[in-house]
Amino acid sequence: MDAIDKKIARIIQENGRASSAEIANAVGVSVSTANERVRRLTSTGAVREWRAVLDPDSVGLKLCAMILVDMDYDGEEDAVSALKKFPEIQEIHHISGARSYLVKIRVADTASLQTFLKNKVKPLKAISRTESFIVLDTAKETTALKIEEQKK
Repeated sequence: MDAIDKKIARIIQENGRASSAEIANAVGVSVSTANERVRRLTSTGAVREWRAVLDPDSVGLKLCAMILVDMDYDGEEDAVSALKKFPEIQEIHHISGARSYLVKIRVADTASLQTFLKNKVKPLKAISRTESFIVLDTAKETTALKIEEQKK
C-alpha cells in the first residue's frame, strides 16, 4: 500500500460515503484513478466491508458485556465455529493468559445475557467456564485503524 492508498484508506475509513470526486480531490489524483484504487483496495481485501455503524441503544441492544470463556482443547474448534454464528456476539478473541477467549456481546438486558449464556454458550461441549463483565459506560469504541503516514 503506497502513500496515496493510505490516504484513500483514511478517507473511506472516516467516511465510507465519500464520493470518488471527493477522494480524488483530497489525494490529488483523477477521479478514475481514485475509483480504480478504491476498487483495488476492496478486491485485495484491504477494505474488508462497507457498512453502516448502528447505535446499539436505538435498536434495543442496550447491554454490552465482555465474557471470558475457558475451553477444553477437545471440541474447541467446533465451539469457536458455533460461537461465530451467533449474531449477538460481535467479537471473539483468542487470548493469552489464564483464559481461552474474550468475547464481546450485545443483547437487550441482563435477562437476555443470562438466557444467551444458558441456552447457547454453556451447552457447547468445549466450554468449561464463563465469566461475564457488564459494560457500564463506553468511553471509546471504534473499528478505525491508525494508518501511519509514509516517511519520505
